[in-house]
Amino acid sequence: MTAEETLNSVEKALDEIRPFLMSDGGNIKLLSIEDNIVNVQLEGACTGCSVNQMTLKNGVEATIKKYAPQILEVVNIS
Repeated sequence: MTAEETLNSVEKALDEIRPFLMSDGGNIKLLSIEDNIVNVQLEGACTGCSVNQMTLKNGVEATIKKYAPQILEVVNIS
């Protein structure tokens, strides 16, 4: 998969996730993809949420890996 295809796959995954985050007053922004690690920034209500690490790993990372299985990890950069 090319870098552009990976980017498109990750963006599709984030588009699937965003409505759930927005319904709780949050959002997510893609910062970069480096060495199959996706760097994101949780925004809004997500920044202070006590379960944001669980959301990041179980929701965001799992969905991104469904679209782009080569992704190793998703990291929140605050």
